[in-house]
Amino acid sequence: MFDIGVNLTSSQFAKDRDEVMSRSVAAGVDGMLLTGTNLHESQQAQALARQYTRCWSTAGVHPHDSSHWQASTEEAIVALAGLPEVVAIGECGLDFNRNFSTPQEQERAFLAQLHIAAELQMPVFMHCRDAHARFLTLLEPWLDKLPGAVLHCFTGSRQEMQECVDRGLYIGITGWVCDERRGLELRELLPFIPAEKLLIETDAPYLLPRDISPKPASRRNEPAWLPHILERIATWRGDDPQHLAAITDDNVRALFGIAF
Repeated sequence: MFDIGVNLTSSQFAKDRDEVMSRSVAAGVDGMLLTGTNLHESQQAQALARQYTRCWSTAGVHPHDSSHWQASTEEAIVALAGLPEVVAIGECGLDFNRNFSTPQEQERAFLAQLHIAAELQMPVFMHCRDAHARFLTLLEPWLDKLPGAVLHCFTGSRQEMQECVDRGLYIGITGWVCDERRGLELRELLPFIPAEKLLIETDAPYLLPRDISPKPASRRNEPAWLPHILERIATWRGDDPQHLAAITDDNVRALFGIAF
């Protein structure tokens, strides 16, 4: 099993990162993609991907940090993208839910990163929250120029999912689907995601699955919980977990061009 979304740079992992990685291996996680959400964390993610086996990273700027985008940021992201550990541009996109950066700043940074990905022929690792229509409007002209794209931590509607899949996007599903308070709509659309477009992730240390039993003492999520998320997704889709794990692993290889 491959976890496509791990925020291993988080301070929540500072004291026991080695143990977290050991637990993930013991749980059957064969590889992971470490997420870069700003320039500093992208540099950290790349360094951690070099440090740990079967890890790769992204390089990009999250919409929350888009106000910091400038020419020097672009140059640094391009330099990072040339390193062997970096296999995608992002996390980039739009988040109109919180608007920590203005919509205009978010759009500028998103388009700049789509341009980088197209120029370098790298896939994009994307974020979208409360911005679906504008997100697709900005993305669509680039789709035929990109080798691939994933919308990570998808939490939208069935129609939004279908519109993304129709445009060739992969869909990343997290433990959000295990939350009986807010994940039921997402749970219901799981059977409609084509298996060849499905990817799984923890988004650790965030989104600890609420249906884990017994509940861990800490509310921190870890990559070691990926098998639980996979099993629950498979159940709600009516799939065999091992078969689904094999398919999603193949999807990782196809999108990111990595061997694990």
